Order: sequence, then C-alpha cells, then structure tokens
Amino acid sequence: MATSNKADPLADANREKRNVALSSLAAALVLTLLKVVVGLVTNSLGILAEAAHSALDLVAAGVTLWAVRMSARPADREHHYGHGKFENLAALVETLLLLVTCAWIVYEGVGRLALGRDVEVDPSVWAFAVILVSIVVDVSRSRALATVARKHNSQALEADALHFSTDVWSSTVVLFGLFGVLAAEKFDLPWLVKADAAAALGVAAIVVWVSLKLGRKTVDDLLDRVPQDLQETVEQAIADVPGVERVAKLRLRRSGPQVFADVTLAVDQSAPFEGAHDVASRAEAAVRQLLPEADVVVHVEPVALGEEDATTSVRRLAALHGLAAHAIRIYEEERTRSLELHLEVDDSLDLDEAHRQATEFERAVRERFPKLARIVTHIEPAGDAAATVRAEAAGQSEVRRAIGEFLESEKITANVHDVKVQSAGGELAVSFHCHLDAATAITDAHDFTNRLESHLRRRVPELGRVVIHVEPGRPRGPAESE
Repeated sequence: MATSNKADPLADANREKRNVALSSLAAALVLTLLKVVVGLVTNSLGILAEAAHSALDLVAAGVTLWAVRMSARPADREHHYGHGKFENLAALVETLLLLVTCAWIVYEGVGRLALGRDVEVDPSVWAFAVILVSIVVDVSRSRALATVARKHNSQALEADALHFSTDVWSSTVVLFGLFGVLAAEKFDLPWLVKADAAAALGVAAIVVWVSLKLGRKTVDDLLDRVPQDLQETVEQAIADVPGVERVAKLRLRRSGPQVFADVTLAVDQSAPFEGAHDVASRAEAAVRQLLPEADVVVHVEPVALGEEDATTSVRRLAALHGLAAHAIRIYEEERTRSLELHLEVDDSLDLDEAHRQATEFERAVRERFPKLARIVTHIEPAGDAAATVRAEAAGQSEVRRAIGEFLESEKITANVHDVKVQSAGGELAVSFHCHLDAATAITDAHDFTNRLESHLRRRVPELGRVVIHVEPGRPRGPAESE
C-alpha cells in the first residue's frame, strides 16, 4: 500500500510555532539564571530587575508554549470556533506579568533615589558580560518569534516577540546605568552613583508602555473588537465584486491566528441560482485576498433593483410558491386597481389543496400590492400528471380536412406541416407546425391558434390535446399545405 508524502500545512505550522516557543522558553531559563547569579554578586538593582524581568519572561514563554499547543487543537462540540482564543488569553497573561514586574522595579528604584536607600553596586566585567549576552540572545529570539508570528498570524508569538524586543531596550538602559556607576567611581562623579536605579526606572517606563499597548490589543481581540479601518477595507473589497448590489452585513472576529468573517450580500433577485452562487464565491475570494487564513461564510439575499413592474413581481411571487402565472391583467378604474390571472398548479392536486395554494399566493400578492381592491385567480392544471403516455398513430385525414376548411374560411395563408395525430387514453392528440408572416404580432398569432383549435374541436369531437407551433416563415395557401 502506497503512502502519501504530501505535507500537512497546518501540522507544519503548528510544529514550527511549538519549536520557536520551546526555544524561547529555553533561552529565558538560561538568561534568568545568569542574571540572578550576576545580580547577586554585583549587587546591581538594574541587573536584579532584569533578572526578575527574565523570570517573568520564563513564565511568559511557558504560557506561550502552552497557548500554542492548545490553539492547535481543532474545533469541537464545546469550541465551535476552535481554540485560537487561548493565544489571546496567553498574551493577556504576559501583559499582566510585565506590569507586576514594573511595579516591583518602580518600588525599588524610587526607594533608592528618593528615600536614600543605599546599595553598593559592583559594575564588574561579569555584570557587563551578562547584559551583553542578554541583548544578543533577546535580539535573536525576538527576530525568530516575530518571523514565525507574521508567517502564521500568531498573536501569542507576536506578544512574545514584542516582549523580548523590549528586553533589548531595557537591557541597553541597564548597560548605560552600569557605565554610569563605573564612571562615578573612576572620575569622582557621585551623582552618577544613582545611575543604576535611574536605569531601572527607565526599564520600567519602557515595559509599562509596551505592556499597555499589548494589553489593549489583547483585550480588543478577546472582546471581538475589530479595527475600523479593517472593517471598512474588507467591506469595500466585497462591494467591488461584480454582482454585489450592497453589503447588507459584515461581521469579523479574531480567534488566535484565525479570522472569521460572516457576510450578508444583496444580489439582484432576477439573477439565476448559479449566478448568485458565483457572486458569493467571488466575494469569499475577495475577503481571503485580504485575510488569507479567514474562515468565510457568505449569505445571499435577493433584492429588487429599482421599480419592478407589477407583472414581473406577480410571476416571481408565483414562482416562489412553486406555481406559474400567465395571462396577467391589471385593470385600473378611476381610483381602484384589480388583478386577474391564470394560476397553474400541479394537476395531481385536488381542489381543496389547489385552492389553498392559490390563497397563499394571493396573500403574498396583497402584501406586495396592498392597494389592490380585488384579486381573481383562475386555477388550472400545469400539464399532464404523467410525463409519458402510451400512444398509437391515428388517421390524419379528418384533422387535415378540418385545418384546410379553417384556413380557407379565414382566408389565411399558412404552411401547415409536421402534422401528427395519435390515439392516447381514448382521445386524439394532435400537433403540427404552421408558418405566419414574421411581422405578425404575437397577440394576433396567439388569437389565430385559439381560433384554429376551437374549430378543430368542433369538427373532431373526440379531439383531446392540441399543440400548435407557430413560427415565422413564408406562408403558403391551403392548397400548398402538406
């Protein structure tokens, strides 16, 4: 049995996200240990602040790894939109951890600067070394996380990347603080002794700013808030699709790396089903062009374009009820209007059911045209209940003679041809073609066939079904007919 070597894109994406989150966790663990040891040896508040920051980085990296694993789970009976919100939740947890770190740093920094709490700081080579190593590691993992976050639209990884990019700046501030303490010792500048504490406050300021920015975005996603410009951009892209008359509704929500879009479109009600489906497919493609991983559901609603004429509306309402309407007449009398029409129903129905369907149709017409004073429907069968019936060829002479008599008495020239007479169900079924002048009005042609059919029924008593096909052509006289 052959096995497929085709890769699963979703599985590959989840694997890549897990790997980069795991590497971030390992880096956070190493840096935390280094900073704690060096911070205690050098007694540097800046480095200890960085150690505390890295400890929370370790927790944040662990939360990110957990969220990435959870968000990879498919939708189930309890999570219809999947588990992507776990990534948003992880980003919120990271924000809260960062703010806790900042509170401790501010407390210690203010104590040393304003309250005179003196702590000797040793700006040794180890202090500089651990900060430089921290900067290199943070730059590396921040870039790796950001790359994978952009590639797979992962908010948890994006939060981690943003988190560690701020570590680079905060470590840089601590580095300058150490340089300040070193300069105070070398050049007898006592005011620089407090540079380490000032650097710690600088770290706190940077982290608070980034935390609030990240927290706002995370809360927005958890509350399904959508940026106004994104909503407008997607709506405009859908509105530009040919066949879309109006975007009736557009709802967007984010769940982790995935975006869900519910779209309701207004489409011309006269468009065929296939055409409306094609419009919906193009609208879906337009959304995915802006949001490639979006889960899109499109609902199409028919709408009337402009002022629809009354006869078209009546035919459409009949079709919606599974019926057919013809011979529609609207009579206008002074201040009132009335409607009369022929309504075709399934010929297998009894009168009770046929009348019920006609009544439902009339109710719909009254809702559409509330000012109609009167509606009269002539109920008639749509056609034979059986599509196929047994038939035998029958003699044509009597039918042909009756046709000839009619044409001669009416003084109408026509090329009657393809005459077929069959015996079916105890009656005669007649069909034939005839030519009339191409300029003949359709109403006159219809009147001609009605008169001809009536004449045939009078002359051939056993006549049942009659079908006369009229076509434009060079008419010939009775003597020339077949």
